[in-house]
Amino acid sequence: MSILTLFVVIPALMLVGLWLARTHNQVRGVMVAGASAILLLSIWLTISFVGLRHAGHTEPMLFTYSIPWFKPLNIAYSVGVDGISVVMLLLSGIIVFTGTFASWQAMPQHKEYFLWFTLLSIGVFGFFISTDMFTMFMFYEVALIPMYLLIGVWGTGPKEYSAMKLTLMLMGGSALLILGILAIYFYSGATTMDVNEIAAMANIPAHVQNVFFPFVFIGFGVLGALFPFHTWSPDGHASAPTAVSMLHAGVLMKLGGYGCFRIAMYLMPAALDTWAPVFLVLTTISVVYGALSACVQTDLKYINAYSSVSHCGMVLFALLMMTQTAITGAILQMLSHGLMTALFFAVIGMIYHRAGTRDVRYLGGLMKVVPFLGVAYMVAGLANLGLPGFSGFVAEMSIFVGAFENADTFHRVATILACTSIVVTAVYILRVCGKILYQKVPNPEFLKLKDATWDERLAVAGLIFCVAGLGLAPFWAQDVIYEAVGPVIDHISHFATVATL
Repeated sequence: MSILTLFVVIPALMLVGLWLARTHNQVRGVMVAGASAILLLSIWLTISFVGLRHAGHTEPMLFTYSIPWFKPLNIAYSVGVDGISVVMLLLSGIIVFTGTFASWQAMPQHKEYFLWFTLLSIGVFGFFISTDMFTMFMFYEVALIPMYLLIGVWGTGPKEYSAMKLTLMLMGGSALLILGILAIYFYSGATTMDVNEIAAMANIPAHVQNVFFPFVFIGFGVLGALFPFHTWSPDGHASAPTAVSMLHAGVLMKLGGYGCFRIAMYLMPAALDTWAPVFLVLTTISVVYGALSACVQTDLKYINAYSSVSHCGMVLFALLMMTQTAITGAILQMLSHGLMTALFFAVIGMIYHRAGTRDVRYLGGLMKVVPFLGVAYMVAGLANLGLPGFSGFVAEMSIFVGAFENADTFHRVATILACTSIVVTAVYILRVCGKILYQKVPNPEFLKLKDATWDERLAVAGLIFCVAGLGLAPFWAQDVIYEAVGPVIDHISHFATVATL
């Protein structure tokens, strides 16, 4: 059995522990023990993977394992990781750990809440370790289903509407996705659903790729906030409880970009000449529209939600640029955005828990009243706008440098338009920080607010450390990702060229 299976086994054991738990402290104990184990496992995996690469192991996937699961359809439980999936597992481990402490305070039906939260994490981890398309899709669905209850039961505001809208739109994307996956399997003539084996065969006819590429790209793109299928995202983010917002925006949305690259682009490269310009236009709109929409919001969660639409649009935008530097930047953006948006949602949830409002118009003077949370919000904002020294700067610079490697007018105009989002992001981040942190306290009752508790400080400090650490020392992640992206780019370029001859 591969060590990767522990990423599914540990959360499964957590589900059993939560089911047996009877008190709030027992629930806390199970979650802290399980989340800590997952975090340590993800750190160990990252260190081991980097060590094996430095030792000369050049296999595309490491820690591989496969066992037949459903032979009539050649479905297998196949797992393995490359540099891309390793950093996604590390990100997921960090967010699950910090999200656990962000949900430390007692809430109604806390046991059931953590059961669904843990089930969601099983889907996320299973998706990133899978190399079999059907197994990957199964874990993808496991990750989506708990969102309805987590938002609809434990959310705030119009939570039932937001939960239903999210579920319907993501399930619609899943319907397109399963059609595309089945088409890939049957038209490839493969005797397996393993992604790498299907890619090596390269048997899918070009006209079939042109038909089914948008099925898969849109299917995953819905989760990645692809315009105009993004409308579920702001409502879902705003209504979700704090830890769910952290996991949702920080990790779940990354499944969209990961799937677009790993399945749509990798397995159907001949369709890129036809469809890449179309989706590049849509992703450019996502980048600019998300940033402009954030400017006119007054709810802190909606501001960050529309900011996530812009930043996740940047991921898809960079993937479609089809240069190694840009795609490396896209993966770095997934990692960076996951950390900084989790930090944002954690701090916003803590502010809302104390002040009873997320409306910018009714907040002020937080740096004086709750200085720790004020500093944390400022750090999250500076990282979001791409200040050098934080993770956002490294990711965005890689994306735009890589995008400009395309010398044609179309790609460069799209890049220039996407770059305008940097200016817009600075506008709404600095405006909000100035208003809620430094202006006069609007309500005398706010002077009684207490700053972050020890558990909240642990979650926030951990995320700040990761955001700053990646910004100051991005080389290990960049090298691992760049090395993993290279063979995929070579494969896509080769078979896209062959298909056009």
